[in-house]
Amino acid sequence: MAEFKIHELQGMRYVDVHLNHEVVRLEPGALSYVKGEIAMHSHLVPSIRDVVTSFLSGESAYRLTCTGTGIITLESSLGGFHAFRLNGESWILEQGTFWAAEGAIDVKFHHERTLTAFWAGEGLVYLQTKISGYGQALITTRGPIEEITLEKGQEFVAEGKAVVGRTADVTFRMRRLTKNRLGRFTSGEGLIRAYRGPGRVLLNPAPYWSYYLLAQRNLGFNLPTRTDT
Repeated sequence: MAEFKIHELQGMRYVDVHLNHEVVRLEPGALSYVKGEIAMHSHLVPSIRDVVTSFLSGESAYRLTCTGTGIITLESSLGGFHAFRLNGESWILEQGTFWAAEGAIDVKFHHERTLTAFWAGEGLVYLQTKISGYGQALITTRGPIEEITLEKGQEFVAEGKAVVGRTADVTFRMRRLTKNRLGRFTSGEGLIRAYRGPGRVLLNPAPYWSYYLLAQRNLGFNLPTRTDT
């Protein structure tokens, strides 16, 4: 099993991926440097479906496959990273959060319902990353991650994209925060994102302070992305 080790240095965070005759897949731009006997491979011609979904989602149709024994160091970030294990279940991840995964994990696209996409402000097509199988996965976020377990029928609501991932059995919809229609004007809140269990969600309640300060100075840092270092 590949091992993801998260390090912090001078306010930056980065990840070492330890391989022992194993396979890991990386997002384009995630690689920093490699130590050991590790072969790199990337498909030259993706499928038409992958090209179309990549264009609509902003996600890459290409992912680098690394095989062998050694250490792969990924690009550093002012934001954070979160590693977690899949035990046969599926996870739906927000756009731009997927960073790496063991080779046994299947990586696809997830299509939200058209009305949900529209009210979420994502246009008519809202594609996210869906990962399934067994093994370790790694995501990149603005800050620390808190995992919340929802019981059957239990609802969790959040404004914006505070939830960066959820198990596939958690339903997602947009709704008003208040029951009365005029409450949106007096509460100061518009539509919120509602998640209903059973299942688990990954919550990013706040960014790291360094990320927040630089974002406030309009320096163009907008995690989660694949290019922020």
